[in-house]
Amino acid sequence: MRIRPAADDDFPDIRAVARKTWHDTYDELDEDLIDRTVENWYTDDSMPLEAPGTVVLVVEATDESRTESDDEIVGFTHAVVQGDTADILRMYVDPDRQAAGVGTDLHERLVEQLRVYDVERIRAFDFAFNDASRQFYEGFGFERTDVGEVEIDGEFYDEAVYTLEL
Repeated sequence: MRIRPAADDDFPDIRAVARKTWHDTYDELDEDLIDRTVENWYTDDSMPLEAPGTVVLVVEATDESRTESDDEIVGFTHAVVQGDTADILRMYVDPDRQAAGVGTDLHERLVEQLRVYDVERIRAFDFAFNDASRQFYEGFGFERTDVGEVEIDGEFYDEAVYTLEL
């Protein structure tokens, strides 16, 4: 496994990981809604790689960990720094790779990158109904500090906010 900064040509693989993960994780959402959302949210416009304070990392499978059905990219994360706060907007690992340490390694590398910005806190966002996400972030010492809303196609969903004070 290799973690590196994302490049413009990674977006098709990023969307593939996002789509597979959304379909596997978010049973509460309609399949067509998921596909439309992934196409809109996981682009170079919505995740601008060169924007100040933006960190987008991808995880590539190494030769010994790949199978013929694997995509080259098996995970990614996207965070944005504003002032003394960094927001993890996206953190996804291919469902076939979850619980194998990929997410842990990706999260740890992301935190290293965010510390360069001298942030005082890191926040993470996900649907409030996602228990796996809650367990993941709480395992790193994050605490649920708020609930917001995210709008998708005119529908509103509760979004949990997890915060880690550094």
